[in-house]
Amino acid sequence: MVNGPQIDCALCPRLVQFRAKNNAEWPDWHNAPVPSFGPMSARLLIVGLAPGLRGANRTGRPFTGDYAGDLLYQTLGKFGFAEGIYNKHPDDGLTLNDCRIANAVRCLPPENKPIGAEVNNCRSFLVAEIDAMENLQVILALGGIAHNTLLSTLGERRADFKFAHCTMHRLSGDILLADSYHCSRYNTNTGRLTEEMFEDVFHSIREIIPAE
Repeated sequence: MVNGPQIDCALCPRLVQFRAKNNAEWPDWHNAPVPSFGPMSARLLIVGLAPGLRGANRTGRPFTGDYAGDLLYQTLGKFGFAEGIYNKHPDDGLTLNDCRIANAVRCLPPENKPIGAEVNNCRSFLVAEIDAMENLQVILALGGIAHNTLLSTLGERRADFKFAHCTMHRLSGDILLADSYHCSRYNTNTGRLTEEMFEDVFHSIREIIPAE
């Protein structure tokens, strides 16, 4: 079992202040570090940058409650990485198969933009998680910032692995890093990412991780 940050984690003063503000405004929300979701035995790890305000920060489960989760969990179900009905709530009964979802930064940052010190403070939690996933074969980065953050976390040179949608990079330790544009409403509304483009990423992943 890998431990993430405590619910009252105080490593990042700016995020602590923002958490307090959100607790005052929305006391019924999660408003705390968001734990990862899915089995540690998974061969696929999906990594986003940080929780969204009305998504994971509200519900307490990664990519749950906002549009990004609608597209992500729909696609995971289509490719056999999820079972059950996604109902935008952590007690909807949805389960992940051979897949785990995490964020590089576990707390909601202002404007959804963590600063470098906050990424660094959270790095040890992601490193420990990756190290403990003994069956891990593919890490999917959702967005260019998550891609760069993962490279730094894993001690890789960013210049050696340029972000490009639906691209696979072989990292040291024989882990594959897969890239996708983030499944945000903005990206889908502007046509930067279509459902077909997102599914193309998972077709590529399934070539590496066949369904069992």
